[in-house]
Amino acid sequence: MVKLIHTLADHGDDVNCCAFSSSLLATCSLDKTIRLYSLSDFTELPHSPLKLHTYAVHCCCFSPSGHILASCSTDGTTVLWNTQNGEPLAVMEQPSGSPVRVCQFSPDSTCLVSGAADGTVVLWNAQSYKLYRCGSVKDGSLVACAFSPDGNLFVTGSSCGDLTVWDDKMRCLHSEKAHDLGITCCDFSSQPVSDGEQGLQYFRLASCGQDCQIKIWVVSFTHILARSTEDEAKQFPEDWSEDDVSVWLCAQGLNDLVGIFKMNNIDGRELLNLTKESLADDLKIESLGLRSKVLRKIEELRTEAKTLSSGIPDEFLCPITRELMKDPVIASDGYSYEKEAMENWISKKKRTSPMTNLVLPSVVLTPNRTLKMAISRWLETHQK
Repeated sequence: MVKLIHTLADHGDDVNCCAFSSSLLATCSLDKTIRLYSLSDFTELPHSPLKLHTYAVHCCCFSPSGHILASCSTDGTTVLWNTQNGEPLAVMEQPSGSPVRVCQFSPDSTCLVSGAADGTVVLWNAQSYKLYRCGSVKDGSLVACAFSPDGNLFVTGSSCGDLTVWDDKMRCLHSEKAHDLGITCCDFSSQPVSDGEQGLQYFRLASCGQDCQIKIWVVSFTHILARSTEDEAKQFPEDWSEDDVSVWLCAQGLNDLVGIFKMNNIDGRELLNLTKESLADDLKIESLGLRSKVLRKIEELRTEAKTLSSGIPDEFLCPITRELMKDPVIASDGYSYEKEAMENWISKKKRTSPMTNLVLPSVVLTPNRTLKMAISRWLETHQK
């Protein structure tokens, strides 16, 4: 039996997506808004509609806990919302600035994937709101995305019909033409299936397209587990392969340099040794501004490499400089920064949070004495 129990007509334009949590229904529309309704009686919540996007909202999804809602838009951003009060938690900008068509949380809520019209796909840290890795597909807009139930991999589908499988380090594991006229949706089954003979586990994946077909796939992640030791060994930039360098370039918004770096066989060790002379003379990068940007990003990478080798806890590092804090302060966004770095950030008329991109309610900086004491104790223990 199917029976209509309620109709909602609050949006002023086409409704693009709807999503359920255990207690709420979320909808998003071409009218630039997201609306939240209670499942108990379908009344709209007092803090709805959610307004921040400047163009059409294409997709929305809840974190598994239901406490956070993600929405993505033609304005090139993915916004995270607190579902309990409707306040925005973070505005995450697609590196390319392209319209974002789809977003999806990982099963443990630690990561979020956003896919854009230009084929770029970004894996975000959903807890720090920072970009983790970035990649891209060859052709078409990304219009579909799904995580495997264990969170070890996810798939994206494009308007050109390509189905691409990625692991949780944003490595492309497989890509093929799945549908002739474009993919419209894809999803994993919730339970794995086993190969009785070899004991291997697979997940079923369904994809549907504009070619009037639904295709069922089996996806094995055994090879991902086999590569886990290798991935751990490659956490240091000097151990990166040429492909790792390409992924890093995309994450820094330097997609146009991938071909040049591959042509010159730049791996992690070569990357860390690049200079302004080698960028100009060997790699033939003519733009001074582009060379300066690359050198700046490499210097940041060198700092991170030193941090990895030293084992400094990440919470002791300033999010702006990525260096050990000497005089930590708490800003109005709730995050701690090195005092001088944050004062410089604010003095340059940046009234937004370095972590969330949202406007800072106040520019007052409060000394974080507890963190300063913890750093001092750590230094005493590790510098003997």
